[in-house]
Amino acid sequence: MTKDKIILGIDPGTTVMGYGIIHIKDNKMSLVAMGSIELNKLETHFLKLKKIFERTHYLINEYQPDEFAIEAPFMGKNPQSMLKLGRAQGISMAVALSKEIPVSEYAPRKIKQSITGRGTASKEQVAAMLVQLLKLKSLPKHLDATDGLAVAVCHYFQMGKSDSTKIYSGWESFVKNNPKRTKS
Repeated sequence: MTKDKIILGIDPGTTVMGYGIIHIKDNKMSLVAMGSIELNKLETHFLKLKKIFERTHYLINEYQPDEFAIEAPFMGKNPQSMLKLGRAQGISMAVALSKEIPVSEYAPRKIKQSITGRGTASKEQVAAMLVQLLKLKSLPKHLDATDGLAVAVCHYFQMGKSDSTKIYSGWESFVKNNPKRTKS
């Protein structure tokens, strides 16, 4: 395991996108930044995607992460919402992949399990555990920010456990491992 690295975690969304950035040094983690990007005031889905692209690009340029982790979309009741969420996730992943940053994807249950020990934990329980783990002084306005931070922390906890994540080192790797998600 590398002793010094920056991990960017993203909780994709089309209303609010959360992010968290941690620094790992000598196998100890510390908070670098976390926040949320409010997208609900943008008029169209395409403007939201543009903002997600711009902010992800900014975060990568500003913090120079060594690794990128993102929450995988989950199957909900509304297929239209899932499609929009998948697009948001894809935009963020594309930015990281274009910068040659390895991308890892985690299921929501896996993230909650990794942080709290329970895959059914609430956002509030995840946030409370992150307060303990990272000695946070306060919680952000949106718990989407702690969700993004949870993705980064989950990635740190899962490093070296290849069966729990999907890792892509570039477009070729993504296409090879996802033949049903691409067109020939």
